[in-house]
Amino acid sequence: MYQIAIDRPFVLIRHGQTEANRDGIIAGRLEAQLTEAGRSAAEALAALPWSEPLYVFASPQKRAHQTAALAFPEEDITLHEGLRERSWGDLEGQPVHLQTAREATPPNGESWPDLQARVAAALSDCLSRSPRRHLTVFVAHSGIIRATRAITGGDPGGASPPNTLPLLFSPLGGGKFRETRLF
Repeated sequence: MYQIAIDRPFVLIRHGQTEANRDGIIAGRLEAQLTEAGRSAAEALAALPWSEPLYVFASPQKRAHQTAALAFPEEDITLHEGLRERSWGDLEGQPVHLQTAREATPPNGESWPDLQARVAAALSDCLSRSPRRHLTVFVAHSGIIRATRAITGGDPGGASPPNTLPLLFSPLGGGKFRETRLF
């Protein structure tokens, strides 16, 4: 089982809506563009009443990095390679209805266990670099959120995590976390 090495709260936010989300296309590592609605929703995050100082990490993929910059215009954004979306290999650019089951490795793509291991390592690395007096915020992708749910004792299944919804992961002990909507 994969676990996050640091036992402290953090927030995960999926990037704003993209053209691929809107059109039902598997984006994966492709550089999908934010829609106007995605940009607006990201900008709206800047008005949220965060109760403590923030330390923000983002996937280097454009949709996540842009969302972070719009949501946190006063913050320095640290990009982390480990927060990239799962590689869906040959399925990228195809309709979502062709997507394989999460546990299956897509042709020429990243396996579910490899994704979980990568995400556990990335979150642990970022949390170790974030000052304790700050709330660590990650702006990433649906696959990163699903993998985080799996490695923190949650359910990775169900509908895709909503775009631009802050999800707070609070430690319960023993490597398990509780996920709640922050606002």
